[in-house]
Amino acid sequence: MSSADLRRLDREIRVTSKKLEAVRRGELWPLNGRERRAMTRALAGGAYRTMRGRSTGRADQQIESTGSTAEMRLTAELSALHAERQRIVTETARTKAAKKSSGWW
Repeated sequence: MSSADLRRLDREIRVTSKKLEAVRRGELWPLNGRERRAMTRALAGGAYRTMRGRSTGRADQQIESTGSTAEMRLTAELSALHAERQRIVTETARTKAAKKSSGWW
Protein backbone atom coordinates (compact mmCIF):
# COMPACT_ATOMS: atom_id res chain seq x y z
CA MET A 1 0.00 0.00 0.00
CA SER A 2 1.20 3.45 -0.75
CA SER A 3 1.41 6.49 1.42
CA ALA A 4 -1.32 8.03 -0.77
CA ASP A 5 -3.76 5.56 0.76
CA LEU A 6 -2.66 6.60 4.23
CA ARG A 7 -3.04 10.28 3.36
CA ARG A 8 -6.53 9.63 2.00
CA LEU A 9 -7.50 7.75 5.14
CA ASP A 10 -6.01 10.44 7.38
CA ARG A 11 -8.04 13.06 5.52
CA GLU A 12 -11.21 10.99 5.90
CA ILE A 13 -10.49 10.54 9.62
CA ARG A 14 -10.08 14.30 10.06
CA VAL A 15 -13.32 15.03 8.17
CA THR A 16 -15.27 12.43 10.14
CA SER A 17 -13.87 13.74 13.43
CA LYS A 18 -15.01 17.25 12.51
CA LYS A 19 -18.46 15.91 11.62
CA LEU A 20 -18.68 14.07 14.93
CA GLU A 21 -17.74 17.18 16.91
CA ALA A 22 -20.32 19.21 14.95
CA VAL A 23 -23.06 16.68 15.73
CA ARG A 24 -22.12 16.80 19.40
CA ARG A 25 -22.49 20.59 19.28
CA GLY A 26 -25.95 20.17 17.74
CA GLU A 27 -25.18 21.35 14.21
CA LEU A 28 -27.19 19.96 11.30
CA TRP A 29 -24.73 20.04 8.38
CA PRO A 30 -23.09 16.64 9.04
CA LEU A 31 -26.40 14.76 9.11
CA ASN A 32 -27.33 12.55 6.17
CA GLY A 33 -30.62 13.02 4.31
CA ARG A 34 -32.69 10.66 6.42
CA GLU A 35 -31.47 12.18 9.69
CA ARG A 36 -31.96 15.69 8.37
CA ARG A 37 -35.56 14.93 7.37
CA ALA A 38 -36.29 13.40 10.78
CA MET A 39 -34.79 16.42 12.53
CA THR A 40 -36.78 18.86 10.38
CA ARG A 41 -39.97 16.90 10.96
CA ALA A 42 -39.41 16.93 14.72
CA LEU A 43 -38.61 20.66 14.72
CA ALA A 44 -41.73 21.46 12.72
CA GLY A 45 -43.90 19.31 14.96
CA GLY A 46 -42.43 20.88 18.07
CA ALA A 47 -42.96 24.38 16.72
CA TYR A 48 -46.56 23.57 15.86
CA ARG A 49 -47.25 22.18 19.32
CA THR A 50 -45.57 25.20 20.91
CA MET A 51 -47.80 27.53 18.90
CA ARG A 52 -50.82 25.58 20.18
CA GLY A 53 -49.58 25.83 23.75
CA ARG A 54 -48.95 22.12 24.17
CA SER A 55 -46.03 20.06 25.40
CA THR A 56 -43.13 19.41 23.04
CA GLY A 57 -41.92 16.30 24.86
CA ARG A 58 -42.18 13.90 21.96
CA ALA A 59 -40.53 16.30 19.51
CA ASP A 60 -37.67 16.87 21.94
CA GLN A 61 -37.29 13.13 22.33
CA GLN A 62 -37.18 12.67 18.54
CA ILE A 63 -34.53 15.38 18.19
CA GLU A 64 -32.40 13.73 20.87
CA SER A 65 -32.73 10.26 19.37
CA THR A 66 -31.88 11.54 15.88
CA GLY A 67 -28.79 13.30 17.23
CA SER A 68 -27.65 10.23 19.12
CA THR A 69 -28.22 8.04 16.04
CA ALA A 70 -26.06 10.36 13.95
CA GLU A 71 -23.40 10.35 16.66
CA MET A 72 -23.38 6.54 16.77
CA ARG A 73 -23.15 6.35 12.97
CA LEU A 74 -20.20 8.74 12.84
CA THR A 75 -18.46 6.98 15.74
CA ALA A 76 -18.77 3.64 13.95
CA GLU A 77 -17.50 5.20 10.73
CA LEU A 78 -14.53 6.71 12.57
CA SER A 79 -13.60 3.43 14.25
CA ALA A 80 -13.82 1.64 10.88
CA LEU A 81 -11.49 4.21 9.34
CA HIS A 82 -9.02 3.80 12.20
CA ALA A 83 -9.12 0.02 11.81
CA GLU A 84 -8.53 0.29 8.06
CA ARG A 85 -5.59 2.62 8.63
CA GLN A 86 -4.09 0.22 11.16
CA ARG A 87 -4.55 -2.67 8.73
CA ILE A 88 -2.71 -0.78 5.98
CA VAL A 89 0.14 0.19 8.31
CA THR A 90 0.49 -3.40 9.54
CA GLU A 91 0.42 -4.77 6.01
CA THR A 92 3.06 -2.30 4.85
CA ALA A 93 5.32 -3.15 7.80
CA ARG A 94 4.89 -6.88 7.18
CA THR A 95 5.79 -6.46 3.50
CA LYS A 96 8.81 -4.37 4.37
CA ALA A 97 10.01 -6.91 6.94
CA ALA A 98 9.58 -9.75 4.45
CA LYS A 99 11.66 -7.90 1.87
CA LYS A 100 14.40 -7.26 4.42
CA SER A 101 14.52 -10.85 5.65
CA SER A 102 14.68 -12.31 2.17
CA GLY A 103 17.66 -10.15 1.18
CA TRP A 104 21.09 -11.31 0.08
CA TRP A 105 22.74 -10.94 3.45
